[in-house]
Amino acid sequence: MSSGTAPRIATSPSPRPEPDEMRAMFSSMWLIRRFEERAAEEYMRGRIGGFLHLAIGEEAAVVGAISALRPTDPITSTYREHGHALARGSDPGRVMAELFGRSTGICGGRGGSMHLMDAERHFYGGYGIVGGSVPLGVGLAFASSYRGDGAVSLTMFGDGAANQGVLAESLNMAELWRLPVIFLLLNNQYGMGTSVERHSADEDLYKRAEGYGMPARKVDGMDVLAVRAAVAEAARMAREEGQPSMIELLAYRYRGHSMSDPDTVRAADEKERWQARDPIVMFERVLLGEGVMTGEEIAAERARIEAVVEDAAAFAEQSPEVPVQELARDVYANPWSDDPRGSAIMPPGPAAPAGGGA
Repeated sequence: MSSGTAPRIATSPSPRPEPDEMRAMFSSMWLIRRFEERAAEEYMRGRIGGFLHLAIGEEAAVVGAISALRPTDPITSTYREHGHALARGSDPGRVMAELFGRSTGICGGRGGSMHLMDAERHFYGGYGIVGGSVPLGVGLAFASSYRGDGAVSLTMFGDGAANQGVLAESLNMAELWRLPVIFLLLNNQYGMGTSVERHSADEDLYKRAEGYGMPARKVDGMDVLAVRAAVAEAARMAREEGQPSMIELLAYRYRGHSMSDPDTVRAADEKERWQARDPIVMFERVLLGEGVMTGEEIAAERARIEAVVEDAAAFAEQSPEVPVQELARDVYANPWSDDPRGSAIMPPGPAAPAGGGA
């Protein structure tokens, strides 16, 4: 079974990023790890409702990919997207407040864990529909191509979405129209609790793209530098040649599918083997070995991030709840007081136009 062994792929290529970039990557990975661990604690305290999907163990895939892009390159993701927002620079306090359902949240407290979005930073959201963000990423690439602005769209999805028909349609359209898009398949080897060997006839999921004449490769998703190098090359091809591509990142999430998943399907020894390749620990060894950071600097940065996460949780807890009157705002463009769909929670609006309408 592939999930129990290390992927047979190349290690981190050189040249390395600049030292400042590597330090920033470490900070981002550690922020995501501690943020999500704290989110799990707050969920257990009942302060976060609904679903909570954690990406603990997948930090290298997220940070490596986003660090290789320009800040203006559009990104779409799955509902396991806290790390994407943080890696893109979204305020941790506002992200945590969104998880809490508070009015100071990044989406006003109305999106929650599965639907974060920060358009100001060109992060166009997590989506609850499996594979739903893939065609949106292609649409963003089409818009960039149409405008000629040189942006590259990155759309991330999981192995569970690889069998969705919309992926085939999106791959075909992207290659046919030569759109600047990177299909980033994060293969954590389980679609909910179903292993990839049980839900895919071919476990090498990147081969889906090769069927459309598109360059594709598999990369070690636990190695942040390998991910960064692969995405940087894919972005270059998209920007300079109009060539879309797919990258399959082989990684592993340490928690169950969501906080409501007892995670009894995966074998304990399998989890232990993958946790022995923890992406943050492996990157720390690189930083220490190459003299980019000292042990004291790493400890100090961990402590700084801890304070950031504490402040984020405090900010979320102290933020006001979303007023009931706001819950349906932006759902209908022009609600009115006798509209049965919104009158119970919306304040009186303008009179209904003749013949009705929304």
